[in-house]
Amino acid sequence: MAGRKILESPQVKVCGLTLPEQAAACAELGADAIGLVFHRKSLRNLDLETACAISQILPGAVWAVGVMVDKQFASIMEIANSCQLDAVQLHGNESARLVRRIEAEGLPVIKAVFASRAPFLAQAGEYAGCRGLLAECGRGKLAGGNALPWNWEAAAGLCSQGPFVLAGGLDPDNVGRAVAAALPDAVDASSGLEKAPGVKDLAKVSDFITMVRACAALYRPAGRQPRKIFGGSN
Repeated sequence: MAGRKILESPQVKVCGLTLPEQAAACAELGADAIGLVFHRKSLRNLDLETACAISQILPGAVWAVGVMVDKQFASIMEIANSCQLDAVQLHGNESARLVRRIEAEGLPVIKAVFASRAPFLAQAGEYAGCRGLLAECGRGKLAGGNALPWNWEAAAGLCSQGPFVLAGGLDPDNVGRAVAAALPDAVDASSGLEKAPGVKDLAKVSDFITMVRACAALYRPAGRQPRKIFGGSN
């Protein structure tokens, strides 16, 4: 990850957007990335038409990230190309080989690792070289965070594996504690910023981003700063 830009505070990914106008509003509020879910079991699952409408409306500096679970290479690339995604987030038990194959196509990959299921946090090294890791608990019925806070400090060791995103039960009230515990390079929230599945509460989004930006000073005692994951070249 040589040459990775150093930031003052973690980046913010707002995930599970279903409405183009809300995606544009989140970008205006300062989100660095917007997550588009392509998983039929999710209440935030998108069709290609809606996903394309969202990706096309985003400013160039804000990444459209497709969130997928255990899809095959051809399906991942088809969706990414159709929707002009900037990156994909693989949120299942995808292999390191698949991650490398996608990255070889020039498509950045964020690979999820979990505290409670495979691939476990301890397996993060298998995915070395991808754009970034994403850490969350992994318990619950769905592949995502299921609005469940967890022991965020368990993810702190991932910083030695490369840039990483912290997710799982984050909201404006707890994101400061979560960042202090794990010192991630980015944070990712969905249900903690909603008033209904897929419908964001923009006041919560604004408060969340404000709280994350206020976390910059937390990194100084640890002698490091967040690294850029979303935006720029891979």
